[in-house]
Amino acid sequence: MSAEKTAEAGRLEAGEGVWDSLVVGAGQAGLAASRFLLHKGIRHTVLDAEPGPGGAWRNRWDSLSMADVHGVADLPGLPAPKASAEPANRALPAYFGEYERRFGLPVERPVTVRRVEDEDGLLRVTSLDGEGRESVRLTRTLVNATGTWRGPFVPAVPGAGEFRGRQFHTVSYPGPEALRGKRVAVVGGGASAVQFLGELAEGSELLWITRRPPQWRSGPVDGLAVVSRIEAHVVRGLPPESIVSDTGIGLRPAEEAARRSGVFERRLPMFERILPEGLRWADGREERVDAILWATGFRPVLGHLAPLGLRTPEGGIELRREPGLVQGATTSVRDPRISLVGYGPSASTIGAGRAGRRAAVSVERFLSGRGASSAPSREA
Repeated sequence: MSAEKTAEAGRLEAGEGVWDSLVVGAGQAGLAASRFLLHKGIRHTVLDAEPGPGGAWRNRWDSLSMADVHGVADLPGLPAPKASAEPANRALPAYFGEYERRFGLPVERPVTVRRVEDEDGLLRVTSLDGEGRESVRLTRTLVNATGTWRGPFVPAVPGAGEFRGRQFHTVSYPGPEALRGKRVAVVGGGASAVQFLGELAEGSELLWITRRPPQWRSGPVDGLAVVSRIEAHVVRGLPPESIVSDTGIGLRPAEEAARRSGVFERRLPMFERILPEGLRWADGREERVDAILWATGFRPVLGHLAPLGLRTPEGGIELRREPGLVQGATTSVRDPRISLVGYGPSASTIGAGRAGRRAAVSVERFLSGRGASSAPSREA
């Protein structure tokens, strides 16, 4: 054994350099989890890939104001900014930064976690800092709060690489001015697509393209029923479904111009191929477009957890049900050292706070020996 490995083994035997918990991600769920861990006196650190506070909100487009967002719940102990004309990519990073300072949360950034592995009962977390330097941390538990923003999904369509126009996903949406006067194909049937149509309606010529008919919302949403259905998926190890698939899409005043233009009624089915100058459908129809805006959603960012073998054959991560608290399903069944917040039933700003509290309880139980009644399972 090398001198470096011998020294590391000695530190492990002495319990030095080992965190009780490690939080990955400093968005709403990660900050809530850190706040509750701190309250419980659990020694931990938070690793955040962003260069500053704000999580995914740092990267939203400039034209998205606090009046446009679909509501932001309070972080535990500090009221969130109210609806206003202030850009969300300024207001919410400032809010998150104030939260970190006020409660003294131990956030390290920029740190990107690359992989999490088992090492003799501990979790070995390998990461890169902002300079690309690799480092390793050891922890007894881990709270994953990486969300979906870094996992944009774009369907594979033949000819995509031949397109001479510009292509954007929601993560790279440049705002309406960059697309003014352009013929734009907006692809997607969710709330983001409708929001883009509303924002672009007055300055761009639009085509709206969806794989399935949009689900319009005509009345109030039963939030508990929606979250309960999503929880039912994750406790069975199924991939979590989109919340919009259950809640439907409601039109806000900002989308009324798009409605009046008729773009919602002129919706087209999914095209078959992307051409250098446009799109082609299976029936031979072709349409010229200058840009394609993929409002096609996101996937949970979980690749760094792959070495732990948490996924079921169905592709999800099975979480332990918490009776009476649907947003409290955070603990991995296969490895109780791992909690996931902002995933499945807690993938909302309200759910993030509740899941953060539940994850801290789960960590506390595991560290006390009450939550580790069985060894992590590696069976498929």
